[in-house]
Amino acid sequence: MSSIHHIAVLVGSLRKDSLNRKTALAASSLAPKSLLLEIVEIGALPHYNIDLEEGATPPEAWGAFREQIRSAQGVLFVTPEFNRSVPGALKNAIDVGSRPYGQSAWAGKPCGVISVSPGALGAFGANHHLRQSFVFLDMPAMQQPEAYIGNAAGLFDEQGNLTNPATRDFLAKYMQSFAQWVERHV
Repeated sequence: MSSIHHIAVLVGSLRKDSLNRKTALAASSLAPKSLLLEIVEIGALPHYNIDLEEGATPPEAWGAFREQIRSAQGVLFVTPEFNRSVPGALKNAIDVGSRPYGQSAWAGKPCGVISVSPGALGAFGANHHLRQSFVFLDMPAMQQPEAYIGNAAGLFDEQGNLTNPATRDFLAKYMQSFAQWVERHV
């Protein structure tokens, strides 16, 4: 891997002290030098409404978001699970990026998913629901290794630093695999 690939990171949790944001930052710090990861904020995106797209000027935030995704060479999703599914803010971001129909910013972008939960299941449901969207979005999703990080509340110190050595090793290996996945698909 000789070139650097820009990766958009979408964090599904909007909480200030989000375990998912902490995990995304830890993954970024553990990524190989071939990846440049940047969190793309989704919390201020207006809800997708086709009426705002057709016959009007779409919200500026949509255009800026779509351009951030288009300019990335891959996408890493880091998400919690809400009601056994994807959080609404993340689903909205997916919808905004996929429109107007036929002009999806997601198409062809290699992607990966890390799901994070304070519970034991590691947001398994959200991880797999998200993967269903990738099929329609034409995003090649990394299948292995899978990343379900459970009991995440005990993995970070008060400053948000990842303190669990096993999780640190796992994330480093995951990011190495993700770098190889991106390289293979760009």
